[in-house]
Amino acid sequence: MTEFYDANATPPLPEKPASWEALVATMSPQLHASLKTAVELGRWPSGERLTPEQRAHCLQAIIAWDELHLPEQQRVGYIDRSGLKKSHCDD
Repeated sequence: MTEFYDANATPPLPEKPASWEALVATMSPQLHASLKTAVELGRWPSGERLTPEQRAHCLQAIIAWDELHLPEQQRVGYIDRSGLKKSHCDD
């Protein structure tokens, strides 16, 4: 019997990750880049604005992904302090 392919059928949803860490660990570099662009522009690729809650969640995911996959110098928020003089506040 031949199976019928319905081009309009909704594909099955992927399994829900067990935790926030599992979700971040499975993010692709393309998704990471897309989230960064959305946060930078304040809009989703569709043009819809990010809500403050969406922006916060995206930033958390970006920072967590960076922590897992990038060296410290390439992470969001990295400040190169190698050329700075030490002060009494650096303890």
